[in-house]
Amino acid sequence: MSSHTLPAPGDTHGHDDHGHHDPNLQHHFVEMAQQFDTAKLGMWLFLATEILMFGGLFVGFGLQQAKFPEAFKAAHHHLDRSMGALNTVVLLISSFTMVLAVWAAQTGKRKVLITNLALTLVCAGTFLVVKFFEYSHKIHEGLLPGKFFHYAHGQPNEYIFFSFYFMMTGLHGSHVILGMGAITWLLIRAIKGDFGPGYYTPVDLVGLFWHLVDLIWIYLFPLLYLIG
Repeated sequence: MSSHTLPAPGDTHGHDDHGHHDPNLQHHFVEMAQQFDTAKLGMWLFLATEILMFGGLFVGFGLQQAKFPEAFKAAHHHLDRSMGALNTVVLLISSFTMVLAVWAAQTGKRKVLITNLALTLVCAGTFLVVKFFEYSHKIHEGLLPGKFFHYAHGQPNEYIFFSFYFMMTGLHGSHVILGMGAITWLLIRAIKGDFGPGYYTPVDLVGLFWHLVDLIWIYLFPLLYLIG
């Protein structure tokens, strides 16, 4: 059941009390509630495909870890747990500010919406900056994936761990960047006053995507940084 108000009896084409068509209602929907529920279902289906994609990487990581436990244990010691923990806290905060942004849009609190979208962007940017420093250190030390691995004191098969590390964190990082683009779009529209109790679908859907980004990192952090 959607949180949008259903149209009045007899209103089957998204018109208000004065007969004006709601500009946010697409022509192929009868009412805002139907549009909202359809969009949300589509987002959930998309998120399911994202989970399947990352799930395959998690399974592959687990199989290789079981095959080369000592190499994976040695490799994970090269990761900086404090940086990983910092990024975990940053993303948890960003998830909270995103929740506040959705709530603000639902209740018509424009300034609160703008503030929390901006804070979410700042947290996402902080995450990427921390990840940049992590990557820089790995590249400098030669802790690279596959044939590019050239760490002087590395154990055999450590390159497999770093192949998964860069693949999974890189894919996750690309989702952070995509999320930042979507949140920036929301922020621009929020400043224009496009969202309110009658229409907040984009904020709600981007919020769902951002929560998935956070959730994936919650699994990546212990898997990569705490396996020893």
